Amino acid sequence: MPIREYQADNPEKACAYCRESFEQLESLQSPPIESCPRCGGRVIRLISAPRVLGSKSGLDDRAKSAGFHKFKKLGRGEYERKY
Repeated sequence: MPIREYQADNPEKACAYCRESFEQLESLQSPPIESCPRCGGRVIRLISAPRVLGSKSGLDDRAKSAGFHKFKKLGRGEYERKY
């Protein structure tokens, strides 16, 4: 499930939560949300680069506890297991 990023369409009519960008965990099939979950103001979906190294929402810790492993590239064809 991807983490999508949203921000207020009009910062003057927004709460502190959506004035700055916020992340929303959604399924691939779900359409983008149109309003802030806290204040109901209009939001737009931001296009952002995927987070490969870390996550604000603690997904690395959840992945680790679920048995997934993270690798760091050392060189051409060489990887080191992080956890």
